[in-house]
Amino acid sequence: MAITTSDKRAEFRRLHQAGCFVIPNPWDVGSARYLQSLGFKALASTSSGLAWSTGRPDNAVKLEDVLAHLAALAAATDLPLNADFEGGYARDPAGVAANVARAVAAGIAGLSIEDSTGDKEAPLYELPHAVERIRAARAAIDRVDPTVVLVGRAEGFLVGRTDVGDAIARLVAYAEAGADCLYAPGLRTADEISAVVKAVAPKPVNVLVGGPTFTVAELAALGVRRISVGGAMARTAWGAFMRVAQDIAATGSFAGFASAAPFAEINRFFADDLRRR
Repeated sequence: MAITTSDKRAEFRRLHQAGCFVIPNPWDVGSARYLQSLGFKALASTSSGLAWSTGRPDNAVKLEDVLAHLAALAAATDLPLNADFEGGYARDPAGVAANVARAVAAGIAGLSIEDSTGDKEAPLYELPHAVERIRAARAAIDRVDPTVVLVGRAEGFLVGRTDVGDAIARLVAYAEAGADCLYAPGLRTADEISAVVKAVAPKPVNVLVGGPTFTVAELAALGVRRISVGGAMARTAWGAFMRVAQDIAATGSFAGFASAAPFAEINRFFADDLRRR
C-alpha cells in the first residue's frame, strides 16, 4: 500500500513523542533516496545544500525554486520531510503565513521558521515580532493540516549572540506561540543543551551537529529528541570535490580519485532503487 502524505505526517509526529532520532539533510533526490536506504526515519532539506547545488550562496534561492525543491524531495522517498524554510521568505507575519501554506501544499511533514533578519545591523527580529511570525505560521498550518510539525528556531548563536538565556527566552515564547519543536542551532556545550531541553519540556528539542562533537547516544542522554546535520553532508561532499579539483588544477595529479565510490556501486544502488519503486 502506498504511503500517503498523511501517513508521513502522522509518523513524523510520532517520532517527536519519545526517544531520539537523526534527521539527515539531503540536497537532491539522489542523496535523499540513498539516505532512506540506510534506515533513517525522516529527512530534512538544507537551504545551503540546495543553494550551492544551484550556484548560489545560502539564503539566495527564490521561493518558487525552494517550493519546487521541497515538492521533489517530499515525493522522492517514503520518509517524512522537514523543510528548512529559512525565515519564511517574508518579513511580515501575513507573508510568512501565505508562504508556509504553500510549503505545506508541497507535501512536507514539518517546517522551521527562523528569527534571523539577514540584516547585519539588526540580525534578529525583536521578540514580539518574531513571536507573531511563529503564531502566523502556526495558524497557516492549522488551516491546511494541523498535523504538520512547526519548528521554532532561535538563531542568536549563529549571529554572534551566544547568550543561552536569550535563546531560551525566545524558544519558550515560540513554544507558547504554537511551535511543536524548538531549535537553537549553534549550542556548544552539554550544559547549554540541557538547559534548553529543560526550559521547553515537554516539547522536543532539535540539536544541530555539524562536526565531530557529540554522538547520538550522548545527545539522547541529554534529552534531545532529534538531531539534524544542516549543510554538513553537502559540505562533506563539496570538501572531497574541491580537494580533488584543486589538486588536479595545481599539480596535475588525479590521486584524489582513489577515495571515490566505485561507479558500479553507485549505479547498482540507483538501478536497484528504481526497480523497487
